[in-house]
Order: sequence, then C-alpha cells, then structure tokens
Amino acid sequence: CTCSFLDTDRALALLEEYCKKLKKPEEQQLKKAIRKVMGIFKSSLFQALLGSFTKKAARHGAVSHPSLPAAVAYDVLGCPKD
Repeated sequence: CTCSFLDTDRALALLEEYCKKLKKPEEQQLKKAIRKVMGIFKSSLFQALLGSFTKKAARHGAVSHPSLPAAVAYDVLGCPKD
C-alpha cells in the first residue's frame, strides 16, 4: 500500500508550510524541532519502518487509521484528522 508514503509526503508539505510561517525569534526553537521531525520522515530508515508497518497493518486489516507522519503533522499543526 502506498497510502502511507503519500501521507508522509502530505505531512512533509504541511510541516514545510507551517515552518515558513515561523519567523519570530521565539518560534525558532519550534522551527528547528519541526525540521528535525521532517528529517526523520525523509530518512531511509523511517521509510523502511513505515513500509514494514504498513505491510503488517494491511495483513491485520488495520489500514484505515491515519499514518504516523500524517498524525504527527496534524497534531503539530492542530488540524482536524479527517
């Protein structure tokens, strides 16, 4: 299933847009933390783990819940998880 990889791309896009809005000096620590999360999402290790998780979830019929990257992005941005 490629849905989780698409969710990762969407999460990265949402986080990138959010980072662009962080311009105040007091927001720079948050921006740095978000960029670290983005780096993790882009890593080959994370992508491999996500692929493994997706395969296991598909075998158990649990593919309807949001992926981890999307859930984290929605959490950070305060977006609804629809």
